[in-house]
Amino acid sequence: MPVYQLTDQLVFPPAELADPDGLLAVGGDLSVERLLLAYRSGIFPWYEPGQPILWWSPDPRLVLFPLRLQISHSMRPVLNSSRFSITYDRHFSEVIHKCATVSRSGQHGTWITAEMEAAYIRLHEAGWAHSAEVWDNGTLVGGLYGVCIGGCFFGESMFTEVPNASKFALIKLVRDWYPRGLALIDCQVPSRHLLSLGAELIPRSRFLRLLPGLLRQKKLQHAWAEQKHHAPSNREG
Repeated sequence: MPVYQLTDQLVFPPAELADPDGLLAVGGDLSVERLLLAYRSGIFPWYEPGQPILWWSPDPRLVLFPLRLQISHSMRPVLNSSRFSITYDRHFSEVIHKCATVSRSGQHGTWITAEMEAAYIRLHEAGWAHSAEVWDNGTLVGGLYGVCIGGCFFGESMFTEVPNASKFALIKLVRDWYPRGLALIDCQVPSRHLLSLGAELIPRSRFLRLLPGLLRQKKLQHAWAEQKHHAPSNREG
């Protein structure tokens, strides 16, 4: 299958035309408008420094349905203790920078380029990208960020500097935002970490069928806007 070359025109080919690895298109830009169109179309950017912008729609797709969240026995004491606390949208720039720079076992470098970092900060300032911050005695030790459209949270990346902090972030995100309208977390591609928390692979065709209904929901986006308006002034949760 061909990989499509994007132009200045704000358009993507259908996600179903991606090649067997999920690569759909190359080029374009990371404007707020193009990123939102990509997510609404089941597409996301993912590329390394020195590469052009690459756009993907993998098949199958890793997703997490909130009611299928799995919490291990070892995580229950962590959740029930007072060690960690969580805030949302308080330090988005710091979270994405740590996602880009904190080392991960078995990985070299990062796909979150300076260009990507700036683009998602613009998305955050426009009200579309959100972060969860995990604190340990006033120190930011874990977190995640993603894009929320309708009832879907498109997860982008997470980081941890102490054991279980990123798991705590995801579990709390599900628990805190499911009652406010969270219907699905798009995890994009498989990882053992996310599979252990209940994420599952579904055909891209099913994901694309679910997407229009998810995008029409407004409750979750209203909830994010409301919590930002009433966010406390203290640094830690």
